[in-house]
Amino acid sequence: MNSSQPNGSECIVVGVDGSESSKEALHWAVRQAELDHSTVNAVLAWEYPPLYGSIGWIDAPKALETDLKVRADQTLDGAISEVVRAHDAPRISATVAYGTPSGVLQHAAQDASLLVVGRRRRGIMGALRGSLSRHFTRHAPCPVVVVSEQSQRA
Repeated sequence: MNSSQPNGSECIVVGVDGSESSKEALHWAVRQAELDHSTVNAVLAWEYPPLYGSIGWIDAPKALETDLKVRADQTLDGAISEVVRAHDAPRISATVAYGTPSGVLQHAAQDASLLVVGRRRRGIMGALRGSLSRHFTRHAPCPVVVVSEQSQRA
């Protein structure tokens, strides 16, 4: 899945990885878009497992690439379906892109009015706690909102 925002409209970019904190961030972004009359671009980054992607000289099997892309699409579609009400769906676009979460979101946010990311209580895929949200509060090309994981959505 890969969509883009309509020309001339304000867009809120939100990082989604299927975690509860990213779903909270998506929920927050959709509510803000309703207030701003803007669109939301839900973005999910995928990477090869470290054995393939980080070494660079070991080619990943095509089947692995296809599986990872399909799984990424399913994760993003599932999060959107769970969080977004039917009448909000037209204002949502979805982007699945290869790369690190920080790189993909940095690129997606270049022309955004706002970047929204979740912050987990636990580490993100083995990373240090809050490292992605901390990165964007320092380096994002637009204003950033960090949404903490909540026990319940309002």
